[in-house]
Amino acid sequence: MKILIIRFSSIGDIVLTSPMIRCVKNQLANSEVHYLTKNSFKEILSSNPFLSKIYTIEKEVSEVINQLKEEKYDLIIDLHDNIRSHQVSSALKTKTVRYNKQRFKRFLLTTFKINLLNNHVVDRYFSALKKLNVINDGKGLDYFIPEKDEIPPANLPFTHLAGFCVIVVGAKHFTKTIPLDKLKELCEKITIPIMLIGGLEDAYTGTQLEAIDNFKIYNACGKFNINQSASIIKKAKFVITGDTGMMHIAAALNKRIISIFGGTEKRLGFTPYNTNASQNVMIENTYQSCRPCHKHGLSACPKNHFKCMNELDMQKVIDVL
Repeated sequence: MKILIIRFSSIGDIVLTSPMIRCVKNQLANSEVHYLTKNSFKEILSSNPFLSKIYTIEKEVSEVINQLKEEKYDLIIDLHDNIRSHQVSSALKTKTVRYNKQRFKRFLLTTFKINLLNNHVVDRYFSALKKLNVINDGKGLDYFIPEKDEIPPANLPFTHLAGFCVIVVGAKHFTKTIPLDKLKELCEKITIPIMLIGGLEDAYTGTQLEAIDNFKIYNACGKFNINQSASIIKKAKFVITGDTGMMHIAAALNKRIISIFGGTEKRLGFTPYNTNASQNVMIENTYQSCRPCHKHGLSACPKNHFKCMNELDMQKVIDVL
């Protein structure tokens, strides 16, 4: 069979599809698996040995429809379930199995705090594959770092060669972002070397944190691409992160994770998916009745107080360490 998997975004969501890629390839005899995503996320999949081809778009599926038609796919696995993924299956006129986003249940949870969700999004992905007799092999997530993006130990600060923790600075949405004062508290209280990772947009925050102790803290925000940042995570003793794509990469690399959740929460089904989940610790404000405020995160706190993050006690993180 020639199979096309569709997931356009984002970092964490694409990493969470990795068990499906592996299981489809291994469990469907003589299958050839292709993947369709956005061009900005291609490097996440570029070294996955279970994929034969990766197609990408900038904005519209019309950019690749003619190429996809030439492939003559036997099956489409739609793990995004949006207008663009429906456009692909419609244009290709190919049998499609589709992930159920359970939109109504998520609406009930985020709007009325009624929870009818009871499993991880990875399990929801696999439910789309039941008719194919593809099952979860229990081996967790995959993340393959290209050799060219592996950071050699010689490129690390000498202060960090004996071990360090990673703190992920920033997040895609404000309500997932650990506030600066909380990050400062962590950087002051953690006694082992710290590596800060994030995008170019997080570089200034990283500079402020590094100034606390530029011997103990190294600001790598904006200095590495996604795969290079994954290489840094791979070398870390543990990872402190908000609800971010890097959290899921850390889970794929089976690291010890301390996740700090604000406006989102575990019932939505996007917690770290390690093969050894018992090593993970989640820090969250369980007293805030307005959580979760959104399934993905928002650009501002809808209540204008952001208590879910601002009232968190970072000493809990230190106690875990």
